[in-house]
Amino acid sequence: MRKLCLFFILILLFNTSNIMAQNKAKILVLIHSDNGGTYELAKEIAKGIESENNAVSAIKLVKASQNPSLKSLPVATVEELTNYDGIAFGSPVYFGNISTGMSEFLSKTVQLWTNHALEGVPATVFMSAGSGAGKELALQAFWNSLAVHGMVLVSNGIRGTEELNKAIPQGNTVLGITSMASLKDVDRPTKGERHLAELQGKNFAKIALALKDTHPKKNSPIVENHQNFSEILKQKNIVLPQVPKPAGNYQPFVRSGNLVFINQVALKDGKIFNAGKLGVDVTEQQVKDATKVTMLNVLSVLNEAVGGDLSRVKQCVQLTGIFNTKDDYIKHADLMNVASDLTADVFGEKGKHARATFGASSIPVNSSVEIQAVFEVE
Repeated sequence: MRKLCLFFILILLFNTSNIMAQNKAKILVLIHSDNGGTYELAKEIAKGIESENNAVSAIKLVKASQNPSLKSLPVATVEELTNYDGIAFGSPVYFGNISTGMSEFLSKTVQLWTNHALEGVPATVFMSAGSGAGKELALQAFWNSLAVHGMVLVSNGIRGTEELNKAIPQGNTVLGITSMASLKDVDRPTKGERHLAELQGKNFAKIALALKDTHPKKNSPIVENHQNFSEILKQKNIVLPQVPKPAGNYQPFVRSGNLVFINQVALKDGKIFNAGKLGVDVTEQQVKDATKVTMLNVLSVLNEAVGGDLSRVKQCVQLTGIFNTKDDYIKHADLMNVASDLTADVFGEKGKHARATFGASSIPVNSSVEIQAVFEVE
């Protein structure tokens, strides 16, 4: 009997915990961070959100980052924004405006706006800046972007000023906390700025909880499928190399409108892989291996061109393979199939492309292959 009572008590506690968890506000802390300053504020915002046990938070990036302190953070999708009871947006200040990364992410929310999917959802903003100049302009620009969605804008107001060290400049504003990064010999964010960020998160959680379930969650029929390409590459055992450095006065890629243009040779670990002429210095298999190395270089550059978010690739438009061969060689297409198959393997239908192949008497730096690629991106 005693064991039976204990069993029912455990069930009651479990159900109570589930009910309490369901009653909490679910808040996304969505950031773009260059050097980690915005992330430091985000952690304090999240700490404040969860301080009274009435909300749970998740910190996510708008784009993948190679910064060691950021690279492990998950990347948010546009589709998931409607799943939250509130969103705290964080960004660096770029010339009195929000950052390019945050702006690019918000530009993908057109269908959410069309479907009024974020109307009535609470939002708050915070930013980090170098000198602090233009921070109010940037915060206002942030607010304007979110107001278009009909979000409920929650200001920071005047709070926590008694904790500020008046001897050093601080990033406090009524629109949202900011932090300045250019001061020497001062920890950034300062202790006072961290305290204000925590208070902002705490206040925002109260508002999000109060408005929870007052704005019906709407699923926006977004057509494009933003896949997790990091997971796809991992599953297929595809490792992208470091972006090769240009050997002359040119760029690894050039973007014109929605098209990205890339040229690469078979460079691996700083050296040309399987160098030489087919049939003289290298075999067909060696050239095929070099072709794979070259295409991986192309994909690495492409990944940089889209800010680490390969889901922004809409189509591989054209691949052109140039091979270092003797005059009588005719099986160029077989060599180029390696690059085509790799592209289709990564991007699926989006990887199917137009193609050309050529033979050449020589290729720069004695590479056995060069690949020219054109991709359409968002």
